[in-house]
This record gives sequence, C-alpha cells and structure tokens, in this order.
Amino acid sequence: MDFLDKNYMCDLSIEKIANYTGRSLATFKRDFMKVSDLPPQKWIIRRRLEAAHALIRSGRENVTDVCYRVGFKNLSHFSKAYKEMYGNSPKNDI
Repeated sequence: MDFLDKNYMCDLSIEKIANYTGRSLATFKRDFMKVSDLPPQKWIIRRRLEAAHALIRSGRENVTDVCYRVGFKNLSHFSKAYKEMYGNSPKNDI
C-alpha cells in the first residue's frame, strides 16, 4: 500500500505495480484484497478523486490542472467519476 499511496498519480498498469512490489499479478491482487475493500484499479481511482477533491476545495488550481495532476488522462472521465463520488461536478465544488 505504501508504494501505491506514493505513486497513485503515476501512469502505471496493475502489472507494473505488481512487478515493482515484487509480486506476480495474481499474488499482488490477492494480497491487495486482504488490506482493501476495493480492487487495485478502483482504489487508485478513489485515491485520485480524494486528492482532486482536496485540491479543488482549496481553490488554488483549476479543474483541468487538478485532473491531470492527480493522474487522470481524460477530463470527461474525471468529471463523471468525481460527480459519482461527490454528487457535484468538480466545477461546482470550487
């Protein structure tokens, strides 16, 4: 979890993350589910959204910059995921 918490914003596949942590993909997923209620990819998205929410609420950065800073590659996907999690679009949360 430490590796993911420090690198959630990086563009890494789950396979690469497993490799960096010295595990096979199957072992990584199995170990991950022991410490999280979410699969790795969903955990990463949630972590990115939490970071984005904090940045947006601080009012220091615009939504587009926040989107890419926390690791999303697509503004539309980011906005949709943000609204699903927080009930508001990111632009309405400023």
